[in-house]
Amino acid sequence: MTPITQDIAEARHVKRDDYVSCTVAFIDCKKPGSDKKENYSIIGPGVTSSDDQIINLPEAHGFNIGAAAMPHGITNNLHIHFTAEVFIVQKGEWTFRWGSNGENEVTGKAGDIVSVPTWIFRGFTNAGPDDGWLFTILGGDNTGGVIFHPEIIREAADYGLYISSDNRLIDVSRGDEIPPEEGRIPPMPDADVASLREVSREEMMSRVVTRADRDFKPAFIDQRLTGGGAQIAPVIGFGMTQNRDHKAPITNPHGFSAEWMRLEPGQSVGPFAVDEKMVLMMHEGRVRLDYEDGGNASVEIDAWDTYSIPGGVFRTLTAIGEAPVEVLVVLSGDHRKRPTFAPEVLDAARSAGLGLDAGGYVAKASLLPNYGRAG
Repeated sequence: MTPITQDIAEARHVKRDDYVSCTVAFIDCKKPGSDKKENYSIIGPGVTSSDDQIINLPEAHGFNIGAAAMPHGITNNLHIHFTAEVFIVQKGEWTFRWGSNGENEVTGKAGDIVSVPTWIFRGFTNAGPDDGWLFTILGGDNTGGVIFHPEIIREAADYGLYISSDNRLIDVSRGDEIPPEEGRIPPMPDADVASLREVSREEMMSRVVTRADRDFKPAFIDQRLTGGGAQIAPVIGFGMTQNRDHKAPITNPHGFSAEWMRLEPGQSVGPFAVDEKMVLMMHEGRVRLDYEDGGNASVEIDAWDTYSIPGGVFRTLTAIGEAPVEVLVVLSGDHRKRPTFAPEVLDAARSAGLGLDAGGYVAKASLLPNYGRAG
C-alpha cells in the first residue's frame, strides 16, 4: 500500500469550520417552525433533496455522516427512512418523536445516542434553551431518500414545493416546473400510514444509549502497557473491541458499528490497523492521529471534527491537551472487526502477561497454548 502523504491525510479531515449548511434540504423548508433548520452532509450525501447541498467528503464508506443544527423550538417534521438513522446529541436537549402522528416522545441530551427503526415516522425538535446540534449516521451509500408525512407534503404544495420521483426538491418560486403526478412523490395513502408497524416505548428505549448507560472497559491488547489502556463502550453492533465481556446494547444490522472510545490525556492506542474504513466523530477533547505506514503523516483532530481513516493502514491515536478524549468510532459493516496490532505491541503485551486467544480476545498469556497445526 502506498504511504499516506500529509496532503492526503489532511484531505480526509473535515473540521468543524468546514461544515457547510443547507437550509433548503427538505420539502418542509418553508414551513413556519421548520424554516430555520440547517442540514449538513459531511460524509456522503445523506438524504438531502437539494442540489445546493455541499458534501464535504463524497467518498463511499458504506454509511453517511451528517448533522442537523436548529435553534430552540425548531422542528424537523415526521418522515420515514429506509436505512438506519442514528442520532448523536452533540449539544443541547432534543425531543425525538415517533409513530404515525408523532404521538411518542423521548428526550436526548449531550452524549446520548438514539437509533430509530426503519419504516416508521420520526421527527425531532430542539427543546433546549439555545442552538442545538445533532450528528447523524445513516446506513448505506444510497439511503433512498425519505418519505415525509402526508400532511407535510400537502402543506408544502401551498408553498410551491414538491419532491420529484428521483428525490429532488422542486421549488416553483425559483422557476422550477411542477412535475406531472407520475413524476413526483405523492402523499402516502392513509391506509398505508395506518398499516405502518407500531414501535412500543419499551422497544424504542432499548435503542437509546444515554451518556450514563455507557459501559467503558479496557478494550485492547495494550491495556497493561505504559500509555496504553484505551477504553471502549459499545453502542451499535460488532465493533473492534478485543474485550470478550463487551456487548453492544443495540444489535440489529445497521450496515456499520458504533462505539465510544475514551483516552485519558497522554494515553495512546496503536499502532494498529483494521480492514474497514474508520470514521472518528470527535465529541470531546483533542486527538493526534499518526499514520504508521512510512509516510510520516500526522493530523490533530479537535472536538466536533470528523475524520475518515482508510482501511488497512496502521495508525496510532493519542490524546493531546489536558482534557480526556471521547470519540465515537464508526466502522463499515455489520461483522465483527479485527484490529491488527504492530508486532512490537504484541511482544510487549506478552511480556506483561497478556495475549490474544484464537477468537481474537485478550486473555492471560500463560493460559494460551503455544502450538499450531498445518493445513
